[in-house]
Amino acid sequence: MQLSDAFENNRHWAAQKSRADSDYFERLAKGQYPDTLYIGCSDSRVTAEDMIGAEPGDLFVHRNIANVVPNTDPSSRAVINFAVDHLLVKNIVVCGHYGCGGVDAAMHSEDLGSLNPWLNNIRDVYRLHATELNDIAEDDRRYDRLVELNVQEQCLSVFKTPEVQRAINERSLRLHGWVFDTRTGRLIDLAIDFATLLLEMRKIYRLE
Repeated sequence: MQLSDAFENNRHWAAQKSRADSDYFERLAKGQYPDTLYIGCSDSRVTAEDMIGAEPGDLFVHRNIANVVPNTDPSSRAVINFAVDHLLVKNIVVCGHYGCGGVDAAMHSEDLGSLNPWLNNIRDVYRLHATELNDIAEDDRRYDRLVELNVQEQCLSVFKTPEVQRAINERSLRLHGWVFDTRTGRLIDLAIDFATLLLEMRKIYRLE
């Protein structure tokens, strides 16, 4: 798509929505009530709404390079706080994707300037799981597995926030780890055993 097409495409989109439902934009203007906070990668091929068939208002979305949730990042922390304490979302999804350029860059010993501090978050994931990853002989499979482990660790980073811990305890907020396979277009639920992982996490990170 050329940027010059944006406004014409928007006119067609708005007209199509109005034809299908004359009250659509009136309802949209009244406020947002998303069920899910979606934390994903900024990669232009991985658009949250399109790949799950969501409509405007269904998802509260935060995207960055390699779907990372650093402990010290005020942007992702503000998004989590607003989604959990104000929008009262019922689910938080962290979604990575195979073919992630950020994960690939983190796997190589190369000075990438201002990207280094961000990529170190992913390198930390590799360090935590080095034994498992180094036992994988195939480069492509090791790369895919790091994508999956990065999703898992970012889910655990989400858990470290006090608002998420409260919401899990008080209203059964649920965490989900997904991966999008760019080779097939399919979503994969990693079925992470949060019950076990969070039990261990609570021993160290419990805030109340």
